[in-house]
Amino acid sequence: MGKYLMALDAGTGSVRAVLFDLDGNQLGVSQQEWEHREDPRFPGSMDFDWVQNWELARGCIQDVLAETGTDPGEIAAISTTCMREGILLYDKDCNELWACANVDARSDDEVVELIQKSPELEKEIYRVSGQTYALGALPRILWVKNKMPEIYDKTAYVGMFNDWLILKLTGIMSIEPSNGSTTGIFDLATRDWDTSIMEKCGLKTDIFPQVYESGTVVGSVSEEAAAATGLASGTPVVAGGGDAQLGCIGVGLVSQGQGAVFGGSFWQFEYNTSVVKTDDECRVRVNCHALPNLWQYEALAFYPGLIMRWYRDSFCQMEKQLAEETGRDPYDLMNQEAEKIPAGCYGMFCTFSDVMNYISWKHAAPTFTNFALDPEKFNRYTFYRAIMENSALVTRGNVELVASVTGEYPREIIFASGASKSPLWCQIVSDVLNIPVHVPKVKEATALGAAILAGKGVGIYTDIEETVRKVVKIEKTYQPNPENARVYAELYENWRQVYQKQLDLANQKLTRHMWSAPGV
Repeated sequence: MGKYLMALDAGTGSVRAVLFDLDGNQLGVSQQEWEHREDPRFPGSMDFDWVQNWELARGCIQDVLAETGTDPGEIAAISTTCMREGILLYDKDCNELWACANVDARSDDEVVELIQKSPELEKEIYRVSGQTYALGALPRILWVKNKMPEIYDKTAYVGMFNDWLILKLTGIMSIEPSNGSTTGIFDLATRDWDTSIMEKCGLKTDIFPQVYESGTVVGSVSEEAAAATGLASGTPVVAGGGDAQLGCIGVGLVSQGQGAVFGGSFWQFEYNTSVVKTDDECRVRVNCHALPNLWQYEALAFYPGLIMRWYRDSFCQMEKQLAEETGRDPYDLMNQEAEKIPAGCYGMFCTFSDVMNYISWKHAAPTFTNFALDPEKFNRYTFYRAIMENSALVTRGNVELVASVTGEYPREIIFASGASKSPLWCQIVSDVLNIPVHVPKVKEATALGAAILAGKGVGIYTDIEETVRKVVKIEKTYQPNPENARVYAELYENWRQVYQKQLDLANQKLTRHMWSAPGV
């Protein structure tokens, strides 16, 4: 048995190869940024360049092996993870024909077509799959049928990007439930394809690869892939999963009733359940977890990390300059001042992302409201803190949404990804949710989750819960401040009512939606 585990991660903005030892310690990482360009013929498109991107991926593998001086023969197993929702279409010989990345939005016409064909079909599909048309594969495949019939006619398989990496390494076409379920063509209960969904949409019913549960061996590195990457031929390759689900494993979210918030460009609230149950009102997403007999409710907040970056770059040039001069992070400088602002920002708040409503997913125009012309109270740090508080308010709404389906409000949560690096943001989340918040000590949670599954596939790890207890460490726990919690409880109620009014304005086309799902 080898001494190392490798994770390959095809993220939205980059691809990475990450090497771990058997205790979960990260030994090396190689990363290459990539872009998903819009085809000028098709507004909203986000093409995936599989030729160039495989060159980047195999380069990362070569680099991490060289940088760590690792003997490829000592790698016990490899697994893969990726952005979810992105899909590839292949011909009968497993050659790539067409691919789009995760938030490709070219299929407005097809969503309208599906809704006109059967107004109740989306809800019917949701009850089986836990997915709507908003991010699913159905409108995209229908788009290919309508706009590129020559590609559609040749299509023999559909797959996800983590499975594409496995195909490139092994030559075997496969899919696993955690990412496969985000297509909207899976039956949650059976964790397998439901071909009747495609039939109802007028699409091919015979393009589905074999399903392998996450953590099972799919194949081994081929001679061709070994020559291209520097890996040892015969190295076991294990089914991985979607980035959110593997990130959950990487931070210890592996049991019924656990919840976590991942604070990145999007904020994701994930809640584990052992019962397959969708929402009667189709508001919340339901996915397969990357562990058998577990599923996840998922509620997304759009763009908190991107909003914070926009605010920093637009209004905090002084902090950016000072950060360059002192070697500090500009966010640290901004946090330092924002800590002096009282909870609730003197009654000011903002509207960006709404609480998730999966069946009719749209957001009001961005606004700041209820501030006074008082530069001492309402300065750029107040607005900065209001953005932090807003992200937590949306998260509270998403937690309450999931609780309305499950009947369970979490007693504590794990908070991970970029936003969790800010102690102030962590405390705000704890205060707004009014529960303890645990921040894990892990840099690459998603890659670590993939490595754990790789180890499981070859028998290094037999009990995932026990393994997670050993390798996942909590760095700090934040307890809610009762006084702040009361302030935020009142602010939350006001925010919900004001947000609805702002959404009404956008629906009336008096303002522009920050984002809306295709066809909504």
